[in-house]
Amino acid sequence: MNKRLKTIVIGLIAIAMCVPSIIAQEATGKNEFNPVQTGVNSLNIAPDARGASMGDLGVATDPDVNSQYWNPSKYAFAYSRGAVSLSYTPWLRKLVNDIFLANVAGYWKLGSGDNQAVSASLRYFSLGEVNTSDQSGVSTQSLNPYEMSVDLGYSRKLSEKFSMGVAFRYIYSDLGFSDSYAGDQTSGASAFAADISGYFTTFPIIGRNECQWSWGWNISNIGSKISYNNGEDPAFLPTNLRIGTTFTFPLADYHNLAISVDANKLLVPTKPRESDFSDDTEGQQAYLDALEDWENMSSISGIFKSFSDAPGGAKEELREITYSIGAEYNYNQQFFLRAGYFYENEFKGNRQYFGLGAGFALNVLKLDASYMLATAQTSPLDQTLRFTLTFDMDGLKELMGK
Repeated sequence: MNKRLKTIVIGLIAIAMCVPSIIAQEATGKNEFNPVQTGVNSLNIAPDARGASMGDLGVATDPDVNSQYWNPSKYAFAYSRGAVSLSYTPWLRKLVNDIFLANVAGYWKLGSGDNQAVSASLRYFSLGEVNTSDQSGVSTQSLNPYEMSVDLGYSRKLSEKFSMGVAFRYIYSDLGFSDSYAGDQTSGASAFAADISGYFTTFPIIGRNECQWSWGWNISNIGSKISYNNGEDPAFLPTNLRIGTTFTFPLADYHNLAISVDANKLLVPTKPRESDFSDDTEGQQAYLDALEDWENMSSISGIFKSFSDAPGGAKEELREITYSIGAEYNYNQQFFLRAGYFYENEFKGNRQYFGLGAGFALNVLKLDASYMLATAQTSPLDQTLRFTLTFDMDGLKELMGK
């Protein structure tokens, strides 16, 4: 890939994270299409097949090994003493074949009281191989831009029905390149962030059946800005508020069905647009002042500002909320079928797709797979596959004991 093509590909990556398709831009108009802009957008990609197959949700579903992404506080209610998972997602495979997301997650319950757990995960998002060239077309260097994060979490039950959790995260993004001929030296960008979350679950009796009703919330990526280009271009992290609920009820012996709903909002202020200001001198100065305020705004101030800064007022603020609805059927916790739908307003990114998936579990291993089916034919996310392999520590211990 030459330098121009490399720029286009990385631009496509950034576009695909918030997925403003060309059709959506043409249909909605210049002044309507206004997605929230953040850095390290790969942090918004669901890493596991289970959550993805239900329309990218998981803040209130039953705990599993990948709760670190959705809601770390759920680990305190995990059924197993510990587990480790490996997830792999070929990303934007309709455009290129060497971009992927790899994720490793795990947890371990502490003490004999079964009320606390530690957890960790590692994400690696590769943008593939990029070959640059000089003005004469001679290849100069081969690059492998990537983004990664590593985090540690702790969760604890505060009562029989409620738990809270925290996670601390280090983020590194290396999307630049060093051009020794032009003297243009760029380096990767780093940031630190934290999550805070809560999970409530209860078991109401409806008719003659014992059901389960859970609520969850997670505020993730609360932290510093990430600065590209040696600090010249600071960007907000994708600080995120996710809330949701899950209701599980038995269909028959060993047969259960869970219905889940999640709502999600980026806690990031909307970047001012020149088109929202008048084109006279006073209007242009007002735009420059607003842009400077946005660039200098702290991430904490941006969280509060994100609820009241949209140019269209409350109507546009509501557009920034994405919704997921999904269902999971399981037979005896061994066989799983899942489906869901994800919706984002056309003016804020236009990500709208169905998720489908299945899973099969043994004592030690569990394999999950998901498939994304976008409603827009031009979506680069269409036909996305995810695979997750989980190793259960209780099952492994039991197997080794035999």
